[in-house]
Amino acid sequence: MKFVTYLSRTLWVLLFVLVFVFARRNDDPVVLRVFPGLTWDAPLVLVLLAAFGLGALVGVAACLPRWLREHREVLRLRRELRAKGTDPQAGT
Repeated sequence: MKFVTYLSRTLWVLLFVLVFVFARRNDDPVVLRVFPGLTWDAPLVLVLLAAFGLGALVGVAACLPRWLREHREVLRLRRELRAKGTDPQAGT
C-alpha cells in the first residue's frame, strides 16, 4: 500500500512541475478580442486557465438537470422502500 501512495504522490508532484513549467514558458501577453470594442490583455496561461475553467463550468451546468432528476428518483425509490418496511441501506 505504501508503494501506491508513493507512486501517487510522485505523479502529483510531476504533474505540478509540468504545469508550472508550462505556465512559466507561456507567460507571453495575448489579446483576447471578445466582442467589438471589448478586449482582454492577459498572459497566455491565464487565458488558457480561464477557458478550461469556463469549459468545466459549462459541462457541470449541462449535466446538472440530469443529476438532479436522478437524485429525486433515488429519493423517491428510497421512500417507497421505507413505506414497504425494507431498509434501503441494508444492502451496503
